Amino acid sequence: KALNYVRDGMVIGLGTGSTAKYFVQLLSEKIVEERLRIRAVPTSVKTLAQAKGLGIPLSNLNVEARLDLVIDGADEADSQFNLIKGGGGALLQEKIVASASRKMVVISDRSKKVESLGKFPLPMEIVKFGADFTRYQIKDILSELGYNDVRLAWRTNNELKFNTDENHYILDAYLGRISDPKILQKELLSCPGLVETGLFINLAKIIIWGSEDGSTEILEAV
Repeated sequence: KALNYVRDGMVIGLGTGSTAKYFVQLLSEKIVEERLRIRAVPTSVKTLAQAKGLGIPLSNLNVEARLDLVIDGADEADSQFNLIKGGGGALLQEKIVASASRKMVVISDRSKKVESLGKFPLPMEIVKFGADFTRYQIKDILSELGYNDVRLAWRTNNELKFNTDENHYILDAYLGRISDPKILQKELLSCPGLVETGLFINLAKIIIWGSEDGSTEILEAV
């Protein structure tokens, strides 16, 4: 379904994660079959390697002034087009690419459709310098917003802190339910050591939810 939005001559952002991986594979096949002139901007080193291996022509945001489309997955999505992303640790680059795109199409399985965000832990990309102090500041901000007794956990990889492509840490906040994503995003970004959060607000234009039986539900912004 997401491939239907791809047109000849487009510059396309390629998302990161288990769902986006399938799209990248199918896109490479479509490019060959239809002889499309496509340039792609990956959102992570992992996606770049996959796209390169499949022969997809690559570009970057230092060359492209604007992207026509970005296709990416989501860890959670609600009917107001609010998302939580970053389960794969690429939220910063994903958000930069999404912000540079005219249209963001989200592909996700129906289990990730929620009434309100927050069951999935909210990832935050944190500068290494003073990281523990930044964590304390974030806890205070969350407490002031009414998120009390919140568990904040550093993302790990083989018992070491996970490093993003930009050489930052990921701090996961187990919030349970996010009452107002816009306010939460604004207040968290006031913390100097926090680079970006996994809250994607006012970015997605189309959400495609898929089910195991092959049926899809498409939500499109007016």
